[in-house]
Amino acid sequence: MKLLSYSFGGASSWGAVAGNQVVDLQAASGGRFPTLRAALAALPLGEIEALVTASAPRVPLDAIGFLPVITDPGKILCVGLNYDAHRVEANRDRTASPTLFARFADSQVGHGQPMLVPPESTQFDYEGEIAIVIGRRGRRIAEADAWSHIAGYAPYNDGSIRDWQAHTTQWTAGKNFSGTGAFGPWMVTRGEIADGARMELVTRLNGRELQRGNTDQLIFPIPRLLAYISSFTPLEPGDVIVTGTPSGVGFKRTPPVFMQPGDRVEVEVSGLGTLVNPVAAER
Repeated sequence: MKLLSYSFGGASSWGAVAGNQVVDLQAASGGRFPTLRAALAALPLGEIEALVTASAPRVPLDAIGFLPVITDPGKILCVGLNYDAHRVEANRDRTASPTLFARFADSQVGHGQPMLVPPESTQFDYEGEIAIVIGRRGRRIAEADAWSHIAGYAPYNDGSIRDWQAHTTQWTAGKNFSGTGAFGPWMVTRGEIADGARMELVTRLNGRELQRGNTDQLIFPIPRLLAYISSFTPLEPGDVIVTGTPSGVGFKRTPPVFMQPGDRVEVEVSGLGTLVNPVAAER
């Protein structure tokens, strides 16, 4: 099932994609769960899926505005340098544990919404990634149990303001400008993707393929990431883990390739769909 957050008629909601329609699951639940995160915290995925009935309210898919899949995550934790070819192109040493940084919820936009080039920089880089959405709380999760804590997966573009990222050894500033991360268009639930199945990722800028990788190439696989992260912080329903980008990023190309106003960037992941965003100047 594809679950998403969206706006329609001036109001925000969440629901499930059914053909060319969106089933309004906020309304179908009687308004008990104002966000997808709230539903994940309260209900097993099976009960969320059971809300999709013939009588549930529906709206046209082409009439909605896409919001970030999880609009109000408690945590967004991103993994850096998790593909070896990207680690090599970035000239960084391999580490014994995952490299992590945080992204703020208000730095994200949804599918179809513009990713914003801030006036402070002209070095806005793409980073196609795969995001994990947590569905069940866990602390010190064993790797063997990790899959059962996942609600689903979504494409992600962890856009980076490279010169600000390089101001210090910490990446926080360069990863959190407003409107620089994109998340969507929806989350495909775990039952649709076999645990450990290889997912292929491709990033295109103006139709030109610039990145290609797959989850078999992750230095730290998904179970290891959940086990490591949950060792120091509880993972809660609706938390998001962004698993890393393959090689081919713009700032390591000759000449460098940065996103510009008027561009179109796509992150396609097999089995999940394609996240598409225009690029615009922040106003």
